[in-house]
Amino acid sequence: MTSARSAFADPDRLPPEIHAVLVAALDRMAADPAIQRVRRVAAEALDPRPGQRLLDVGSGAGEVARQLAARVAPDGDVVAVDLSATTVALAAGRHDGSRVRYATGDVAALDFPDATFDGVRAERVLQHVADPDAAVAELARVTRAGGRVCLVDTDWESIAVDGLPSDLVTRVREAAFSAVPGHHADMGRTLRRRQVRAGLAPVGCEPVPLCFTTPEAASAVIPLFNRDVPRDVGMLPPELWDPWFAAVEAAAARDEFLAVLTIWVATAIRPLP
Repeated sequence: MTSARSAFADPDRLPPEIHAVLVAALDRMAADPAIQRVRRVAAEALDPRPGQRLLDVGSGAGEVARQLAARVAPDGDVVAVDLSATTVALAAGRHDGSRVRYATGDVAALDFPDATFDGVRAERVLQHVADPDAAVAELARVTRAGGRVCLVDTDWESIAVDGLPSDLVTRVREAAFSAVPGHHADMGRTLRRRQVRAGLAPVGCEPVPLCFTTPEAASAVIPLFNRDVPRDVGMLPPELWDPWFAAVEAAAARDEFLAVLTIWVATAIRPLP
């Protein structure tokens, strides 16, 4: 069984039909107003300027890298790095002619010299990494002195739900967290601490609360509400699947559904020598 974590952490190992579901999910997230709000906060924190060279790690389909390229134009450029060769090929296929270079790479072992970039960002990457502190240190290494490191990640433990039976919610939360060993469910709220440990100087740490009043809206960001996720991905134990989605649909029918989640944006500067 493929876990939800491994699906996002290593898309190249997925069967084509499940990879297609993942791509559709990434596209839907990118278009979602809540995720766009998070990305606006992150863009303001990164503060891209004309002429800069930026790094986007975990770049997915490349839409953020291309937006950043417009901000650093005409002389700046962006390197978009993703662990998945399949996803990098997808991003390259959507290239719009802007100054973006797409490459495969591992956030824990970046193939760039020290102090290469004026700014780096990593969005919803560290929750999947075995050693997040080492990854943050690597992001700091490739950032020039005075440059910014902008980290965006989810605090999955912040999920709260209303309108569903509390005992069922508790069982689903426990099952969902235990189904993804090694996944850092608390990553969002730990970002600032990890920047401090990497020797960076924090300049901002902002929680971005997301609130959804329909399962359809929530499903774009929270897979637990998305019936289109294949059962064999292992998001939920088989015995909880039908009761969970029946309860979700019943809450929606009563107009009592509510789900909230917090994504954090933490920004720090690599100090001058």
